[in-house]
Amino acid sequence: MKDVNMTKRGRNLISCTALGLVLAMIAVIHSPPVDGANILGVFTSHSPSHLIIHMSVMKALAEDGHNVTVVSSLPPKVTHKSIKHIVIPMSESDEKTLNDGMSVLAKEKPSMITTMKTMFGSLQLLINKQVDVLDDERFTELYRNKGNKFDAVVVGFFFNMYQVGLGAKFNCPLIVSWSGPPMEQIDAVIGNPILTASVPTMNVAVQLGQVMNFKQRLTNFFATISFRALGYYLEYKNAGFYERLFGNDPSMISYEQAKKNVSVVFCNSHSISEGPIRPNVPGVVEVGGIQIKNKPDPLPEDIKEFLDNSKHGAILFSLGSNLKGDHIKPEAIDKIFKTLSGLKQNVIWKWDDLKNTPGKSANILYKKWLPQDDILAHPQIKLFITHAGKGGVAESQYHAVPMLALPVFADQPGNADKLVQSGYGIRLDLITLKTDELKAAIKELLQNPSYANKLQKFSKLYRDRPMTARDLVIYWTNYVLRHHGAAHMQSPLVHMNSIESSNVDLYVLLAVVLSIVLMINIVLFKFICRKCCGSKRCSKKNTQKTKVKKN
Repeated sequence: MKDVNMTKRGRNLISCTALGLVLAMIAVIHSPPVDGANILGVFTSHSPSHLIIHMSVMKALAEDGHNVTVVSSLPPKVTHKSIKHIVIPMSESDEKTLNDGMSVLAKEKPSMITTMKTMFGSLQLLINKQVDVLDDERFTELYRNKGNKFDAVVVGFFFNMYQVGLGAKFNCPLIVSWSGPPMEQIDAVIGNPILTASVPTMNVAVQLGQVMNFKQRLTNFFATISFRALGYYLEYKNAGFYERLFGNDPSMISYEQAKKNVSVVFCNSHSISEGPIRPNVPGVVEVGGIQIKNKPDPLPEDIKEFLDNSKHGAILFSLGSNLKGDHIKPEAIDKIFKTLSGLKQNVIWKWDDLKNTPGKSANILYKKWLPQDDILAHPQIKLFITHAGKGGVAESQYHAVPMLALPVFADQPGNADKLVQSGYGIRLDLITLKTDELKAAIKELLQNPSYANKLQKFSKLYRDRPMTARDLVIYWTNYVLRHHGAAHMQSPLVHMNSIESSNVDLYVLLAVVLSIVLMINIVLFKFICRKCCGSKRCSKKNTQKTKVKKN
């Protein structure tokens, strides 16, 4: 009997297993395909460094077998053979205006005030001109042609939140790519908590593991207020741009609804190693260092030969992709050339106008464009002189190369302060640069091993991840594709206004309730007092009357 029961249980188990396998096969057959999905990347920011980050994301997806189309305002430096690229460039007059604005910025001392002036001044062109790309026929053809079908859209964020409407326009999930760590406007669309007491803004440098002191919290508070005010202004402009692009389409949702449809945000950060440590919702995926290759590409022959023959080591000098040589004061360029040409180390100097270089020296190689990550990976590179842009700092930290920071604007001063606090380098002011201090800083960084040692420790943290940045991009993009936007993991904060998310309405209700309770208590107290005092008066009067009668 026991054997019979065992046999029945065995048959039932086999049946259940077979049924499970059949159901699993059905699920696989009916699950939406992720291999070979059609993915559109829209990167309208006119910043080469931002485009490198975004294109590194798209390259990972192309390598995973997806069909990738990219629209940008610049030709890409990072690409892939299977990526279809549509370039919608800025006009020559706008390029000149932008170039003039950058020149003014490079001649002002970086500060919070300068950053805000930048946002309302020269960077306005970068913000305003992005909408022209989406108005261009080469872009509108992508959705007017009914033969085009995209399974997901990746939008590069640069104060252009109105572009979240592209998810609804192409009727597919929307992913945002951002070239920095989570910040307020990103937090708002993905439902990340905003924590001004413990999470510093980009202009407040706090070493990993340290808390902000009173002065830093005060600075952080006012910086947050300033950026919030800027955010309100930008939201006003974004609403206007959204109306301009999508207002005539009756099938489109409102701007407020579109902002609630962001599936995932790829942030170019790694808080475990870089800081600050903060809570992030599942929709925030940190892919810091996405542009850094696991294995460097072979260097161009002239650069390879130059570095290989650097007996005393080499220095890489680059102030980024936005800043050109003619933006910097000539006297500052002269001081830099005089210092670098007098070194025994070889120097690779990023310089835009190769016909008009700062000077000729046997130890200096000028190049218009540099494979920066590949150069920093070379063992002969001993120092990186940088503007402290997020991408360059990350690459230098990954390869454990000490830095001399010459920040200009935006997040650069904060990045520079942080690398100084962490012991990864030295900061100098480009505007007030002196030859002696430049020589002393280079000598300190080359001869003091503590900078490289600290960076070696950081590099181990930066590399120690359960999944690479590339793998994270692939996994979470496929996850969004499989689950049609993954609405199930969206933070409730996305659907709450500032009053609800801050519990202001509850505090008001509690204040009203407490006020009513207090008023009732006051009335009761007065009533009791009157009763008690009235009884005492009556008793006193009766006593006095009794005494009068006895007399």
